[in-house]
Amino acid sequence: MDLTAFQVVDWRRRVFALYAAVRQSSSPEEAHELWRIERDDLLLRHPSTPLLAEDRALFEGLPVAPYDPAWRFELPLLDTESAGFEFATGTDGVVPFDRVGRVEVPDVGSLDVWRITSYGGGLFVPVRDALAGRPGGTYGGGRYLLDTIKGADLGSDPVQGTIVLDFNFAYNPSCAYDPAWACPLAPPGNVLAVPVPVGELYGGSAH
Repeated sequence: MDLTAFQVVDWRRRVFALYAAVRQSSSPEEAHELWRIERDDLLLRHPSTPLLAEDRALFEGLPVAPYDPAWRFELPLLDTESAGFEFATGTDGVVPFDRVGRVEVPDVGSLDVWRITSYGGGLFVPVRDALAGRPGGTYGGGRYLLDTIKGADLGSDPVQGTIVLDFNFAYNPSCAYDPAWACPLAPPGNVLAVPVPVGELYGGSAH
């Protein structure tokens, strides 16, 4: 029996349940604390963790900045020119992306919103900010704000045409911890000129 497939299913199930609790919470600050605690537990204890064994041995929690409500936005999806790219991942094959719009984040900049066009669909919003790759800053390849096909979904209003982007929930892709992973990183339309000091940070190691 291939237990790995069952472990990945369990990982995805827990991530979907976690973000469902985040969306249902009346307090973004409390939801953020739940998110931080659950992700620490997943990365430390779950068999599908991207953490290397030597990093798990010293793990004391992910470096997550305190919650700052100024970095939470509900934004309209704006029209933009169509575009696309393909990315070869280590686990999901070649994943195609289509740009379906963009958002203008006040005092921050513009971010492209992508749709994963393979089976299952989903919205994908990566971000690379001015702290990327700097000591004590953010992961050099960028972080993820949304990846709804894998459960990282902060909410949307299809009637109003808006999506919730909360940079406090920005998290590092698996390749930040294990170089064996291949992760789609932020394309040019998802690179910000300003620092984003909230969300999961990066110190070059997981501890």
